[in-house]
Amino acid sequence: MDGRILIKNARVVNPNEDEFMSDILIDGWTIADVAPWIDEGAGDRVIDAAGACVSPGLIDLHVHTRDPGYTYKEDLLSAAEAAAAGGVTGFAAMPNTDPVCDNVKTLEYILEKASHAKARVFPIAAITVGEKGERTVDFERLVRSGAAAFSDDGVPVRTAALMAQAMVECHRLGVPVFAHCEDRSLSTGGIINEGEVSRQLNVKGIPAAAEDVGTARELALARSLRRPVHICHVSTRSSIEMIANAKRDGVKVTAETCPHYFAFDERELLARNADFRMNPPLRTQEDVLAVRDALRTGVIDAIATDHAPHSPEEKANFFTAPNGVVGMELSLAAGITFLVNKGILSLPRLIALMSANPARILRHTPGEVKRGCPADLVIYDPRVHFTVDREKLHGKSKNTPFHGMDLCGKVRYTFLNGEIVFEDQEES
Repeated sequence: MDGRILIKNARVVNPNEDEFMSDILIDGWTIADVAPWIDEGAGDRVIDAAGACVSPGLIDLHVHTRDPGYTYKEDLLSAAEAAAAGGVTGFAAMPNTDPVCDNVKTLEYILEKASHAKARVFPIAAITVGEKGERTVDFERLVRSGAAAFSDDGVPVRTAALMAQAMVECHRLGVPVFAHCEDRSLSTGGIINEGEVSRQLNVKGIPAAAEDVGTARELALARSLRRPVHICHVSTRSSIEMIANAKRDGVKVTAETCPHYFAFDERELLARNADFRMNPPLRTQEDVLAVRDALRTGVIDAIATDHAPHSPEEKANFFTAPNGVVGMELSLAAGITFLVNKGILSLPRLIALMSANPARILRHTPGEVKRGCPADLVIYDPRVHFTVDREKLHGKSKNTPFHGMDLCGKVRYTFLNGEIVFEDQEES
C-alpha cells in the first residue's frame, strides 16, 4: 500500500453534481475524509492538486483485451496499463478471444490474470457457444463463475430467437445483455460508411441501415419481452431516434457511443489512414451532431471506447486492415475536448457518462468522491493541452485516430483501491 495519501486543493467533480473545492484523505482502500481543509500531517504523502480535478475512476463498458489468443496485440495487463493511464479504473472485457470466453475455464483464466491488473476487469461472456450463433451458453454457470454480462460483440447474435433467450435468462440472473447491432446481409464486404466518401474511394460501403436494422430488432425484442438490453457503439442518427422513441415508450434500453463517433466523421477516411477504420464506421457529420445531442439529452447513457488493438503491420494497408482503434487512454481527454470545451456537456455530466452510468449498466455500485467510498479515483487537469503521440501510449498497440492531435485534459494520477496505479511522469 502507498500509506495515507492526502490530496490538497482539489476541484471535486462528482457525476451530475455541483463541483466544489476540497482536500481528500485516502487511507487504505477507502476515502477517509473529504473536507475543505485537512492538515498536511494527516498524510504520509501529499499531492497538490491545485488547478486539477478529482473524480471517481472511469469505467469503460467496451474493451477488447485480445487475451487469450491474440496477446501480441494486447493482453489483460497491458490493457489495464492503458486504462490506468486514461483514468479508467474498471473495464468490461469482450469475449471474442481465442478461445472465446464461453466457458468457465476461459473465464477463470481471465479473472485470475485480471487479479494482477491495474484496473478492475468485468468479464463479458459470449451469448452463443463460440459466438457462432447456433446455441446459447450456460448462462447460470457462467454468472456463478464471475461473468458480469453477456454479448457476442464482434458479431451480431444470429437469430432473434437466440437473442430473446439471452435477454430472458440474463434478466432472471440479474446481468445485462450487450447487443452488437448489425445486419451482416447489408454490411458484409464493406470497409467504411456507405456514402460520398466510399464512392470517392471506390470501395464498398457499410450502410447506416446495417446498424439500424440490428438496432430495430433488439428494441423490438426488449419491447415485446419487457426485458432490458444495452446497445453497443451507436453511430447513426436513425438508431438514436429509435432508441429515443423506445425510451419514451418505457422500453428498458441503455446505449453507449464511442469518442470517435462524436469526434470524427467519414471525411477523415479520404486520407486512407486505417487508424480511422472501425465497425461501425465513422458516419456523416449529421450523425456526429446527432451523437453529441444524444449525449446531451441522455438518449445515449454512456461513453465507451470499443478499445480494439491491432499491430502496425495489420493496420498498414488501408483496404485490407482489420477494423478497430484503441481508445481507453484518451477517452477522457476526447470527452473534454469535443464535448465539454464545445459547451455540449458540463464536466459533471461527462463524468456521469464515463463513470456512474457505466457502473449502473454493469450492476456495479457507482463511485463517488465521498467519505467511506472506495478510493478509485482519477486526478486530471482539464486545462492542460497535449499533443497525442501514439508511441507514448501505454498499451501494446498504437492504432489511435487521435495521433498528432491537440487534446485537452491530462490525467495526472489514477488510484485503484487507494493505490497509485498511474502517475504522469511529466507532472511528478
